[in-house]
Amino acid sequence: MHPEFPLSPDILYLNHAAVAPWPRRTVAAVARFAQENGTRGAADYARWIRTEMRLRGRLAELIGASAPTDVALVKNTSEGLSVIAYGIDWKAGDNVVGIAQEFPSNRIVWESLSSQGVAYRRLDLYTASQPEADLMALCDERTRLLALSSVQYARGLRLDLERLGDFCRSRDILFCVDAIQGLGVVPFDLKRTKADFVVADGHKWMLGPEGVALLYVNPRLRPELRLYQYGWHMVEHRGDYERLEWEPAADARRFECGSPNMLGIHALDASLSLLSETGIDRIQTAVAERTQRLIALIDGQGFELLSPRDPERRAGIVTFRVPGADHQALYQALTDRGVVCARRGGGIRFSPHFHTPHGVLERAVRITAEAAASQIDWVITQCH
Repeated sequence: MHPEFPLSPDILYLNHAAVAPWPRRTVAAVARFAQENGTRGAADYARWIRTEMRLRGRLAELIGASAPTDVALVKNTSEGLSVIAYGIDWKAGDNVVGIAQEFPSNRIVWESLSSQGVAYRRLDLYTASQPEADLMALCDERTRLLALSSVQYARGLRLDLERLGDFCRSRDILFCVDAIQGLGVVPFDLKRTKADFVVADGHKWMLGPEGVALLYVNPRLRPELRLYQYGWHMVEHRGDYERLEWEPAADARRFECGSPNMLGIHALDASLSLLSETGIDRIQTAVAERTQRLIALIDGQGFELLSPRDPERRAGIVTFRVPGADHQALYQALTDRGVVCARRGGGIRFSPHFHTPHGVLERAVRITAEAAASQIDWVITQCH
């Protein structure tokens, strides 16, 4: 067991693609912040601001941004995507290209633009043999934006962002990446991906709390995005409360209308310190070893793998089906036996992180086989 994750022995945690457990240091950071609030209030707010700036720096480093001030701190991925979607100056007849099997946050926002005459073109990822080529083929002269997840949430397909970014740059198409299922596991480099927008909440692979997300907007595009949220925090001269003239901040803070989530900021800063100390390359290697082991165990039981076999196409998600099983009932049986996982993409989704013990993988697959066998035996008995 990793010393930062003293998880309860009655659970097998394989759900980092949904909500991750906090490291021990994050729990301690939240406790200290709560105690400080209870005994000193905001007397040390200047130090809180330094923690906020350190977090921006950690996030900037994680995606390869040039400066901490290029990172906005928003509430969640959905808010960040909405800032982008409703900031672009659309023209009737424009279109957005994406994926049919996106998480609702990265689908509904683009569908909502139909009220402005913007079409949303979707690729069926589950039938696409060449997803990057097929996505590019959906684009035409009226495509303003390619919006997709770096890693598909249900079955875990990892896309070639560099290839798609090169294509978008050559066609003058904006490129928006929802990186929530990749950041914290897979290295990300803005220079290579050429993404114009990056959004990701911290509560999955970054091991942080819900309620704090990063939003990156290419500095060249920041002044062009229409603002629709206003307040004291997003102005250039923040803190000069009696100043009557105002203008939006020149940096990414222009997208933050009000008071920051200081509790969440302290928590995510602590979580990212662990990722930084461990190293993303080491984390990627450790997660790859665990997903490969899961696939071997799944194959050994005769289950049907729904996630990609190619390691270059995976991050931390392994989804599978058990032939003949009722997967809703199987998911409930796993939950009842302490296997924390998800039902996604037509099967059961396991998502280990770098700290997950190999024994957890083996026990979870064994429990799955036992639960499925009991369910199928019961069905056969009823049929007779």
